[in-house]
Amino acid sequence: MADVRNPTPGYLAFWRERHVCTLTTLRPDGTPHVVPVGVTYDPEAGVARVITGKGTRKVANILAAGPEGARVAVCQMHKARWATLEGVATIRSEPEAVADAESRYAERYERTPRPNPERIVIEIAVDRALGNA
Repeated sequence: MADVRNPTPGYLAFWRERHVCTLTTLRPDGTPHVVPVGVTYDPEAGVARVITGKGTRKVANILAAGPEGARVAVCQMHKARWATLEGVATIRSEPEAVADAESRYAERYERTPRPNPERIVIEIAVDRALGNA
């Protein structure tokens, strides 16, 4: 297991590589909803971010959990390497938060996200890190 407060250089390097990830949220009935996403990880702040449209099922699942946020997990894998970040997700819609998340996405994925006036940020306060990267 990776130490969320002191991840290894290899673990951090893996989160800087370009990989499609998955985001797992829980529907109101408790069943998992897993979708492919792009994720950026800021270990100094202990935050992972996903940019998405505000009308998506993943956003609805997080909002349904209430103002305290929802437990979620993001995961990526490549061959035998894998890494998962878990934590509490909340929704951010402030223009500066969205612009920051878009910039981080562009850096990691080496492409600017297409314009989306409905874009929001799923911000995950990471409290657990697992993996063998």
